[in-house]
Amino acid sequence: MIWSVRGLIAELRWTFNAISIGVGILLFAIWVGLDGHYPPLGQLFSKTPPPPAAPWNPFQFFGDASALGWGIVALRILGTSLVVPPIEEAFYRSLMYRSIAQPEFEKFPINQFSMKAFLITSIIFGLVHPNQWIAGILCGLAFQWLALRKGDLGEAMVAHGITNLLLGIYVVVKGAWQFW
Repeated sequence: MIWSVRGLIAELRWTFNAISIGVGILLFAIWVGLDGHYPPLGQLFSKTPPPPAAPWNPFQFFGDASALGWGIVALRILGTSLVVPPIEEAFYRSLMYRSIAQPEFEKFPINQFSMKAFLITSIIFGLVHPNQWIAGILCGLAFQWLALRKGDLGEAMVAHGITNLLLGIYVVVKGAWQFW
């Protein structure tokens, strides 16, 4: 689907440069570095927080070093690195941001700043990541800044993809399945 609409959405072009790569690496470090330093949303306002759910590990489910386990890992890393960034950036940084700024969103340039839209989209982006909501908000702010900087989604897509790629590698290498 993404491949078929690539020509219809002008701002949907990957932009690899030092800034997008650097932001992606920085956001990965923030995402991992903040882990465990604040409660998940589900525990934030609860007097008796539920016990944390055990993270899903494909190798425990399918067997150590199983081909199916590695297939799931590969699909997850590829999907979060190549498929998720264009979809989420088109939705949050373009459609949602511009719709909040102006109801006729197509008339609102993607590089025009709106404080209200900037904050709301970043907070919502964080809230859809309930276990890492603060890191999600910071990522939302950075990705929106990248989209505003050049007036397209390319740098935000690259930063998002690199963050997710590094996070996927980290999950597998360190066994940090709580991030998935």
